[in-house]
Amino acid sequence: MGSGIVSNLLKMGHTVTVWNRTAEKVMTPEQCDLFIQEGAHLGRTPAEVVSTCDITFACVADPKAAKDVIVSRGGRFLEAPVSGNQQLSNDGMLMILAAGDQGVYEDCSSCFQAMGKTSFFLGEVGNAARMMLILNMIQGSFMATIAEGMTLAQVTGQSQQTLLDILNQGQLANIFVDQKCQNILQGNFKPDFYLKYIQKDLRLAIALGDSVNHPTPMAAAANE
Repeated sequence: MGSGIVSNLLKMGHTVTVWNRTAEKVMTPEQCDLFIQEGAHLGRTPAEVVSTCDITFACVADPKAAKDVIVSRGGRFLEAPVSGNQQLSNDGMLMILAAGDQGVYEDCSSCFQAMGKTSFFLGEVGNAARMMLILNMIQGSFMATIAEGMTLAQVTGQSQQTLLDILNQGQLANIFVDQKCQNILQGNFKPDFYLKYIQKDLRLAIALGDSVNHPTPMAAAANE
Protein backbone atom coordinates (compact mmCIF):
# COMPACT_ATOMS: atom_id res chain seq x y z
CA MET A 1 0.00 0.00 0.00
CA GLY A 2 2.95 2.29 0.65
CA SER A 3 3.96 2.25 -3.01
CA GLY A 4 0.62 3.77 -4.03
CA ILE A 5 0.95 6.44 -1.35
CA VAL A 6 4.44 7.37 -2.58
CA SER A 7 3.29 7.59 -6.19
CA ASN A 8 0.38 9.88 -5.34
CA LEU A 9 2.53 12.15 -3.17
CA LEU A 10 4.93 12.53 -6.09
CA LYS A 11 2.08 13.21 -8.53
CA MET A 12 0.87 16.04 -6.29
CA GLY A 13 4.31 17.68 -6.36
CA HIS A 14 5.61 16.70 -2.92
CA THR A 15 9.31 16.13 -2.34
CA VAL A 16 9.57 12.51 -1.19
CA THR A 17 12.35 10.43 0.35
CA VAL A 18 11.70 6.68 0.48
CA TRP A 19 13.08 3.93 2.71
CA ASN A 20 11.83 0.45 3.53
CA ARG A 21 12.85 -1.85 6.36
CA THR A 22 12.18 -4.97 4.20
CA ALA A 23 13.20 -3.77 0.76
CA GLU A 24 13.45 -7.25 -0.72
CA LYS A 25 9.81 -8.00 0.18
CA VAL A 26 7.87 -4.79 -0.24
CA MET A 27 9.86 -2.27 -2.21
CA THR A 28 11.86 -4.01 -4.90
CA PRO A 29 14.90 -2.40 -6.51
CA GLU A 30 12.75 -1.85 -9.60
CA GLN A 31 10.16 0.05 -7.53
CA CYS A 32 12.87 2.16 -5.92
CA ASP A 33 14.30 2.95 -9.35
CA LEU A 34 10.83 3.89 -10.60
CA PHE A 35 10.24 6.22 -7.65
CA ILE A 36 13.65 7.80 -8.17
CA GLN A 37 12.86 8.31 -11.86
CA GLU A 38 9.63 10.02 -10.78
CA GLY A 39 11.61 12.36 -8.54
CA ALA A 40 11.90 10.61 -5.18
CA HIS A 41 15.10 10.43 -3.15
CA LEU A 42 16.29 7.13 -1.65
CA GLY A 43 17.09 7.29 2.06
CA ARG A 44 19.77 4.94 3.36
CA THR A 45 18.48 4.85 6.95
CA PRO A 46 15.38 5.96 8.91
CA ALA A 47 17.52 8.66 10.54
CA GLU A 48 18.38 10.07 7.13
CA VAL A 49 14.72 10.18 6.16
CA VAL A 50 13.70 11.93 9.38
CA SER A 51 16.55 14.43 9.18
CA THR A 52 15.72 15.47 5.61
CA CYS A 53 11.89 15.52 5.77
CA ASP A 54 9.42 17.80 7.54
CA ILE A 55 6.86 14.98 7.71
CA THR A 56 7.66 11.27 7.98
CA PHE A 57 5.06 8.59 7.20
CA ALA A 58 5.51 5.02 8.45
CA CYS A 59 3.24 2.58 6.60
CA VAL A 60 3.39 -0.78 8.41
CA ALA A 61 1.05 -3.71 8.96
CA ASP A 62 0.88 -4.45 12.68
CA PRO A 63 1.92 -3.31 16.19
CA LYS A 64 5.23 -5.22 16.10
CA ALA A 65 6.20 -3.58 12.83
CA ALA A 66 5.27 -0.18 14.25
CA LYS A 67 7.48 -0.76 17.29
CA ASP A 68 10.35 -1.75 15.00
CA VAL A 69 10.07 1.53 13.09
CA ILE A 70 9.01 4.22 15.60
CA VAL A 71 12.08 5.18 17.60
CA SER A 72 11.98 8.96 17.16
CA ARG A 73 12.59 11.51 19.91
CA GLY A 74 11.39 15.06 20.28
CA GLY A 75 9.01 15.00 17.33
CA ARG A 76 5.27 15.47 17.04
CA PHE A 77 3.18 12.37 16.47
CA LEU A 78 -0.02 11.66 14.59
CA GLU A 79 -1.46 8.18 14.24
CA ALA A 80 -3.16 7.86 10.87
CA PRO A 81 -4.26 4.35 9.89
CA VAL A 82 -5.70 4.12 6.39
CA SER A 83 -8.74 2.21 5.18
CA GLY A 84 -8.69 0.77 1.68
CA ASN A 85 -6.83 -1.70 -0.49
CA GLN A 86 -3.93 -1.67 -2.95
CA GLN A 87 -6.07 -0.41 -5.84
CA LEU A 88 -7.54 2.41 -3.76
CA SER A 89 -4.02 3.29 -2.63
CA ASN A 90 -2.84 3.43 -6.25
CA ASP A 91 -5.84 5.60 -7.16
CA GLY A 92 -5.36 8.01 -4.25
CA MET A 93 -8.74 7.01 -2.79
CA LEU A 94 -7.81 5.84 0.70
CA MET A 95 -9.67 7.00 3.81
CA ILE A 96 -7.39 8.36 6.53
CA LEU A 97 -8.32 8.22 10.22
CA ALA A 98 -6.07 10.49 12.27
CA ALA A 99 -5.60 11.20 15.97
CA GLY A 100 -3.00 12.97 18.06
CA ASP A 101 -1.41 16.36 17.42
CA GLN A 102 -3.98 18.45 15.53
CA GLY A 103 -1.25 20.77 14.28
CA VAL A 104 0.43 17.82 12.56
CA TYR A 105 -2.94 16.82 11.10
CA GLU A 106 -3.33 20.27 9.59
CA ASP A 107 0.28 20.25 8.34
CA CYS A 108 -0.40 16.91 6.63
CA SER A 109 -3.57 18.08 4.88
CA SER A 110 -2.04 18.35 1.40
CA CYS A 111 -0.42 14.93 1.82
CA PHE A 112 -3.71 13.39 2.90
CA GLN A 113 -5.42 14.97 -0.11
CA ALA A 114 -2.85 13.25 -2.35
CA MET A 115 -3.31 9.88 -0.62
CA GLY A 116 -7.04 9.68 -0.14
CA LYS A 117 -10.55 10.85 -0.80
CA THR A 118 -11.20 11.98 2.77
CA SER A 119 -9.67 12.18 6.23
CA PHE A 120 -11.08 12.39 9.76
CA PHE A 121 -9.48 13.88 12.87
CA LEU A 122 -10.63 11.86 15.89
CA GLY A 123 -8.96 13.55 18.85
CA GLU A 124 -6.38 12.00 21.14
CA VAL A 125 -3.92 9.27 20.19
CA GLY A 126 -5.57 5.87 20.31
CA ASN A 127 -8.93 6.95 18.92
CA ALA A 128 -7.91 6.39 15.30
CA ALA A 129 -6.56 2.92 16.04
CA ARG A 130 -9.71 2.00 17.95
CA MET A 131 -11.96 3.30 15.16
CA MET A 132 -9.96 1.36 12.56
CA LEU A 133 -10.30 -1.84 14.59
CA ILE A 134 -14.07 -1.33 14.76
CA LEU A 135 -14.27 -0.73 11.00
CA ASN A 136 -12.19 -3.81 10.23
CA MET A 137 -14.19 -5.88 12.73
CA ILE A 138 -17.36 -4.96 10.83
CA GLN A 139 -15.69 -5.67 7.48
CA GLY A 140 -14.31 -9.03 8.58
CA SER A 141 -17.61 -10.16 10.08
CA PHE A 142 -19.52 -8.95 7.02
CA MET A 143 -17.17 -10.73 4.62
CA ALA A 144 -17.61 -14.01 6.51
CA THR A 145 -21.40 -13.63 6.28
CA ILE A 146 -21.26 -12.86 2.54
CA ALA A 147 -19.12 -15.95 1.90
CA GLU A 148 -21.46 -18.14 3.97
CA GLY A 149 -24.54 -16.78 2.21
CA MET A 150 -23.12 -17.29 -1.29
CA THR A 151 -22.02 -20.82 -0.39
CA LEU A 152 -25.39 -21.67 1.17
CA ALA A 153 -27.13 -20.46 -1.99
CA GLN A 154 -24.93 -22.73 -4.09
CA VAL A 155 -25.37 -25.90 -2.01
CA THR A 156 -29.15 -25.45 -1.77
CA GLY A 157 -29.53 -25.06 -5.53
CA GLN A 158 -30.11 -21.32 -5.57
CA SER A 159 -28.57 -19.03 -8.16
CA GLN A 160 -25.71 -17.00 -6.70
CA GLN A 161 -26.23 -14.41 -9.44
CA THR A 162 -29.91 -14.08 -8.51
CA LEU A 163 -28.93 -13.70 -4.85
CA LEU A 164 -26.61 -10.84 -5.81
CA ASP A 165 -29.34 -9.25 -7.96
CA ILE A 166 -31.72 -9.39 -4.98
CA LEU A 167 -29.09 -7.93 -2.64
CA ASN A 168 -28.40 -5.10 -5.08
CA GLN A 169 -32.09 -4.17 -5.15
CA GLY A 170 -32.57 -4.25 -1.38
CA GLN A 171 -31.45 -2.43 1.74
CA LEU A 172 -28.10 -4.26 1.74
CA ALA A 173 -27.09 -2.82 -1.64
CA ASN A 174 -23.60 -1.32 -1.45
CA ILE A 175 -20.29 -1.36 -3.32
CA PHE A 176 -18.65 -3.76 -0.86
CA VAL A 177 -21.33 -6.45 -1.20
CA ASP A 178 -21.44 -6.13 -4.98
CA GLN A 179 -17.65 -6.29 -5.37
CA LYS A 180 -17.18 -9.29 -3.07
CA CYS A 181 -20.08 -11.24 -4.58
CA GLN A 182 -18.86 -10.47 -8.11
CA ASN A 183 -15.43 -11.80 -7.15
CA ILE A 184 -17.00 -15.02 -5.86
CA LEU A 185 -19.06 -15.42 -9.04
CA GLN A 186 -15.95 -14.92 -11.18
CA GLY A 187 -13.82 -17.25 -9.08
CA ASN A 188 -11.51 -14.35 -8.30
CA PHE A 189 -10.14 -14.98 -4.82
CA LYS A 190 -7.15 -12.66 -4.98
CA PRO A 191 -7.17 -11.01 -1.54
CA ASP A 192 -7.69 -7.29 -1.02
CA PHE A 193 -7.11 -7.83 2.70
CA TYR A 194 -4.94 -10.81 3.62
CA LEU A 195 -6.50 -13.24 6.09
CA LYS A 196 -3.64 -12.92 8.59
CA TYR A 197 -4.24 -9.17 8.79
CA ILE A 198 -8.03 -9.26 9.09
CA GLN A 199 -7.70 -11.94 11.77
CA LYS A 200 -5.12 -9.80 13.55
CA ASP A 201 -7.60 -6.93 13.62
CA LEU A 202 -10.48 -9.19 14.66
CA ARG A 203 -8.41 -10.45 17.60
CA LEU A 204 -7.45 -6.89 18.57
CA ALA A 205 -11.09 -5.76 18.29
CA ILE A 206 -12.20 -8.64 20.51
CA ALA A 207 -9.50 -7.66 23.02
CA LEU A 208 -10.69 -4.04 22.84
CA GLY A 209 -14.21 -5.19 23.68
CA ASP A 210 -12.89 -7.30 26.55
CA SER A 211 -11.02 -4.27 27.92
CA VAL A 212 -14.31 -2.42 28.41
CA ASN A 213 -16.32 -5.53 29.34
CA HIS A 214 -18.26 -5.44 26.06
CA PRO A 215 -18.93 -8.80 24.35
CA THR A 216 -18.23 -9.18 20.63
CA PRO A 217 -19.64 -12.64 19.81
CA MET A 218 -20.09 -12.01 16.08
CA ALA A 219 -16.48 -10.91 15.69
CA ALA A 220 -15.36 -13.93 17.71
CA ALA A 221 -17.36 -16.23 15.42
CA ALA A 222 -15.91 -14.59 12.30
CA ASN A 223 -12.41 -14.94 13.75
CA GLU A 224 -12.95 -18.68 14.21
